[in-house]
Amino acid sequence: MTVPRIFCNSNLSVQDRLELPPDAARHVQVLRLQPGSALTLFNGEGGEFESEILEMTRKDVIVKVIAFKPIERESTLAVHLAIGMPANERMDWLVEKSTELGLNKLTPLMTQHNVVRLNQERGDKKLIHWNSIASAACSQCGRNRAPLIDTPTSLTPWLKSLPNSDPNLSLRWFFSLEEGAAPLHNQFERVSSLLTKPARSVLIAFGPEGGWSAQEELLLKDHSFVPLSLGERTLRAETAAIATLAALTLLF
Repeated sequence: MTVPRIFCNSNLSVQDRLELPPDAARHVQVLRLQPGSALTLFNGEGGEFESEILEMTRKDVIVKVIAFKPIERESTLAVHLAIGMPANERMDWLVEKSTELGLNKLTPLMTQHNVVRLNQERGDKKLIHWNSIASAACSQCGRNRAPLIDTPTSLTPWLKSLPNSDPNLSLRWFFSLEEGAAPLHNQFERVSSLLTKPARSVLIAFGPEGGWSAQEELLLKDHSFVPLSLGERTLRAETAAIATLAALTLLF
């Protein structure tokens, strides 16, 4: 029988007794686990903890944390996606699937052609929601490290916040519908060369449903982003992001 994996948003260590936080306790109740049941806890910071349920009430769950296992299931290549936010369920789907595929970092962007616009309060609420989705996806797929999800931001200040790019350690791409954008597979040799470096990463920017503006494409190029294409068909932003991440995950 598969031992359930449960995200536990607290400091974890080997100890005799631990009261699970409300979300984790609710997960245990939903799974109908009982005292004596084994479970695996993780907090998204790396590794996982073998545990056993000691006591349960209608609201509270007490467990014993038995052992720590420094298990990691992360991708060889660190991938950071920045995307003009798709609306509602599509963004939720993107967070879930990109987490399963090993994404390291996600930056939701507000661009000139974005349909979705968030103020600070709504952005903070969305961030809590997306982190919850990512944690659930980690529980399902076996990851012990959750991707970092940024607070939604506008394109220009985000670009200005980026450090200077070192082409020997990282790549920067953006996907463009303009003629002359190189096919994605033309970059795979460069990705392969990165895998010999101690710090290897790819930063990929995807436009919103309405695409990048001409001014935004110039800004991206000014910040060392190379325009790429996924082929003749025009894909939704979230589809393009998942297709690219899946290709990198499977090949590298």
